[in-house]
Amino acid sequence: MRKIIVQKYGGSSVANTKRIESAAKRIVRYKRKGYDVVVVVSALGDTTDELLDLASRITKNPSERELDMLMSTGEQISVSLLAMAIHKLGCEAISFTGAQVGIITDAKHTKARILDINTVRIRRELKKGKVIIVAGFQGTSPDSEITTLGRGGSDTTALALAKVLKAKVCEIYTDVDGVFTADPRIVKDAVKLESISYEEMLEMASLGAQVMHSRSIEVASKFNIPIHVRSSFNNKEGTWIIKEVKAMEDVLVRGVTVNKNEAKVTICNVPDKPGLAAKIFKRLADDDINVDMIIQNVSRTGSTDMSFTVNGTDLQKTLRSARVISHDIKAKGVTHDKNIAKVSVVGVGMKSHSGVASKMFSALASKRININMISTSEIKISCVVDKKKADEAVKAIHREFKLGRR
Repeated sequence: MRKIIVQKYGGSSVANTKRIESAAKRIVRYKRKGYDVVVVVSALGDTTDELLDLASRITKNPSERELDMLMSTGEQISVSLLAMAIHKLGCEAISFTGAQVGIITDAKHTKARILDINTVRIRRELKKGKVIIVAGFQGTSPDSEITTLGRGGSDTTALALAKVLKAKVCEIYTDVDGVFTADPRIVKDAVKLESISYEEMLEMASLGAQVMHSRSIEVASKFNIPIHVRSSFNNKEGTWIIKEVKAMEDVLVRGVTVNKNEAKVTICNVPDKPGLAAKIFKRLADDDINVDMIIQNVSRTGSTDMSFTVNGTDLQKTLRSARVISHDIKAKGVTHDKNIAKVSVVGVGMKSHSGVASKMFSALASKRININMISTSEIKISCVVDKKKADEAVKAIHREFKLGRR
């Protein structure tokens, strides 16, 4: 039985015809080494952003179903062009949409989750010796509605395919050489990591590191699928995302992340009564809004402010829900702040070491950066700061933990 390898090419790796042809040459090299190759492709370059911009010119509140119809077209362009480039090199290839290869999702438009993948068609074409090219980021609901998996969802498509096809590895091709201790565009001396645990990468991805989609790491971790994150522009070894090994525990902090797509929402003067917090967050959950940090001030006057953070793209939907909730519980209105960012440190070594929070807070204090909110777990500490200070915060924390090149 031939070895199956799954490769995923991000938008920057197929941004133009030259890069598409470069990706095709790499794929054909793997095919000629004896691999069965399944490729997942994102939309070209900034296509998704351009499609969203088109929608915003029509309406500020587009139907999520119609957004999925629109955004799913980007990947259909890239898969067909890549198939043509592979044909040109004398190799057989066939492109598919998510629906055509049986990627079944739930019905939550713009944030769908994969329920099942029917691999019959993929395996049939692999037996014919073809390279399989699948549109990432999309699927179809049980009612045959086109759905998308959310930003970065092509990673999840790739890992889900790697799981059902029992691939030995999933390669993620991007425009950087791997996973770094911080965004190298912000921190010039950031260091590429040779390896990182699933647990650490899941935290970094969910906290703003743009290299991988967090749900894809969940799949990889659950089924122990090795991921190799590497550049599509060279042949260098990248970063391996694998199960935690003992040596990783000796490193206190692995990386610093920043997420500038955050917003804080505050429901003002919430009556100090049992059960209202549950009512607030149940309504938000029912509206499919993911809440991150939560702060409730101590009640001194019979009421309190309730603040929480959400993804910036969910702000308008959150405000609509929060205003309804505020009216229902007789609070005094809703405010919001889009000018925030979340900076975080991540590392499995934090489980057995103290003093990480102190060092992080000292780094921020040295730059006179105010902390608005704090959240912790066993392997991460996050602080909400002013968005204008975010890059400076990342640099200061990175320097404090001596993560740069020595």
